[in-house]
Amino acid sequence: MTRLLRLLRGAIGMGLTWASGWFVAGMILGPIIDPGVDDVPLPIRLGILGFLSGVTFSGFLRVVEGRRRFDEMSLGRFAGWGAAGGLLLSGILAVTAGPGGESLILFPVLVLAGAGSAAGTLSLARKAERPRLLDTETPIDSADGAAGHLP
Repeated sequence: MTRLLRLLRGAIGMGLTWASGWFVAGMILGPIIDPGVDDVPLPIRLGILGFLSGVTFSGFLRVVEGRRRFDEMSLGRFAGWGAAGGLLLSGILAVTAGPGGESLILFPVLVLAGAGSAAGTLSLARKAERPRLLDTETPIDSADGAAGHLP
């Protein structure tokens, strides 16, 4: 049960991260593309699609990569899986939305946005530093025997 909760927490976290990025993109593009004529503003639509895409990508990545860590994957491979996740999501949307031209327009947008979001996610994860002690540059989890002990 705890494994399932960890998987759900990770998928929701990825979804929220992507949703926030896509929402900001909608805030920037909204006044240019969609000057307020829709019932649902562009930032909200993109935020929802970003959340769905992030959750889809997280599940897709778990299935195809298994237990590999982020630092074990290349940026191109990660972006490729993000594009595949965007393709999967656009296929799901096309099937559930029924016949119409809008799902065809979303195909390349979701694929490119998925690849870009995945690459951005991996870049941010790689830039995150391990926690360090305040007065030294020694990582907290170092193996010098002093890790975990107060001075």
